[in-house]
Amino acid sequence: MSKLALLGGDKALAQDYSEFFNWPIVTPEMEQGVLEVLRSGNMSGTDITRQFERKFAQWQGTEYALAHNTGTAALLAAMWACGLGHGDELISPSITYWASCIQALSLGASVVFADILPETLNVDPDDLEQRITERTKAVMVVHYVAMPADMDRIMAIARKHGLKVIEDVSHAHGALYKGQKVGTLGDVAAMSLMSGKSLAIGEGGILCTNDRTLYERALLWGHYARHGEIETEELRQAAGLPWGGYKNRMHQLSSIVGLHQVDKYDKEMAEIDRSMNYFWDQLDGVPGLDSHRPTDPGTTKGGWYACKGIYKSEELGGLSVSRFCEAVRAEGVGGFSPGCNKALHLHPLMHTVDIYGVGRPSSIANLPIGVDCRQGPGSLPVSEAVQERVYGIPWFKRFDKEVIEAHAAAVRKVVEHHADLLSGDPRTPVEGKLGLSRRRS
Repeated sequence: MSKLALLGGDKALAQDYSEFFNWPIVTPEMEQGVLEVLRSGNMSGTDITRQFERKFAQWQGTEYALAHNTGTAALLAAMWACGLGHGDELISPSITYWASCIQALSLGASVVFADILPETLNVDPDDLEQRITERTKAVMVVHYVAMPADMDRIMAIARKHGLKVIEDVSHAHGALYKGQKVGTLGDVAAMSLMSGKSLAIGEGGILCTNDRTLYERALLWGHYARHGEIETEELRQAAGLPWGGYKNRMHQLSSIVGLHQVDKYDKEMAEIDRSMNYFWDQLDGVPGLDSHRPTDPGTTKGGWYACKGIYKSEELGGLSVSRFCEAVRAEGVGGFSPGCNKALHLHPLMHTVDIYGVGRPSSIANLPIGVDCRQGPGSLPVSEAVQERVYGIPWFKRFDKEVIEAHAAAVRKVVEHHADLLSGDPRTPVEGKLGLSRRRS
């Protein structure tokens, strides 16, 4: 009989380790602050929110921060602030959460997807550049699962073509790119702060920028009660009503939690970073498993949100990532799951759905007749093959040497006995060439 728990052996981990993964860490100060806001009936004001914005901007290293009710709303405001509108194109990676780009359709714009790099899971700058057309207005850069994207190359491409760069920092709060905090490198950044994120305040999002015009346009879009802050005369002339017809303010229960979270996040982030790097250090050189972490000493993953590993089934006899993860979970290790976000470019929403009833699919509704940016199977080969090449790993929130070593040992156990899993593996790994597709003009 195999020693693997999945095949009848004993679990490598029999103890409950949930305390090392609980998140967010709630303090008495946070609880007291929330109670004070509740008891005062001040949930819908802006005074605490403005305090949070000032503190967050200082922490982030930007001149301005504008709090929103969700990260989705903050990203939409960033798109509109950058001028994205009717007939324009936004370039986005296909492997990301939908809120990185789908809102562009509501602005009358189209989304053009770029492929990713198999090592970083971030947008491939070369593929991004070949998808630029005369209709491209902005680029959405996602620092996916906390890995900073190649901002030097992306910014050079954007400046060459006169494009705005929006950073989606929802996965990478506090991460550094060559010593500079992500979210400060593009024209504007936006991010989710919901309860599952590494910097979690409950529900909310925030937009950050050093550009006063972009900040004021975001105010104009969805913060009608704060139009008095707008200084630009041409924007002030039509102030008073939200241009987007949205009310995007953050409720102050989230704002008060945010004030406390920013104060303690750097310390928490440092412990997460230490823990996650130690976990990968224990698996260094193990066949089939590559770490998904930066190699540049000045680049970090911040809070390591939704952390992943890179899987090489060819080094484990072709064992599928699904079967591998199933075996690791059976050993008592939580967090191991196959794949990542599904490729957005293949979803029917991006091909056939007419959201607004105009008689054409919304993804191409405002493009010139004869221009079609829809991307079918085979158009983004890396994105389409990635599900068999990545897996989720435990997200350690607290450093404990013995606990982390025990989890890593359980993973090594599965690798050492991987041959026992092959005969019962019903899944055939997805084959895919990791090349690039060409963009229509």
